[in-house]
Amino acid sequence: MANDTISDMLTRIRNASSIRSKEVSIPLTRLSQRICKILEEEGFIESFQRASSKELSIRLKYHGPESRPCITNLRRISKPGLRIYANHSELPKILGGMGVVIVSTSKGVLTDKQARLSGVGGEILCSIW
Repeated sequence: MANDTISDMLTRIRNASSIRSKEVSIPLTRLSQRICKILEEEGFIESFQRASSKELSIRLKYHGPESRPCITNLRRISKPGLRIYANHSELPKILGGMGVVIVSTSKGVLTDKQARLSGVGGEILCSIW
């Protein structure tokens, strides 16, 4: 298992998406469950569920006749070696609001829009579009 579970999760999703795989399994953590919940709510993945006591299974979402992935890009922003924090007014907007930034706040893991509405900042985990 990798030390940086978020980067590991994003890499597994990116690799599965690039080969058009329908499912991908990732190590089960509370943070990965919260990130998957946001991805499902924002429409980037179809669903996720607990596969076992140590794994989480994610069903990826594709669209169009060529079955293009809904996730165009995943990027880890805050890393273990360099943490990136921002208050609610400094949170970046990805593609003019079309993408999603996932933020770890004192109120839990939120999207950038939810964090702005709540008026809280935190650690910028990753961006997805």
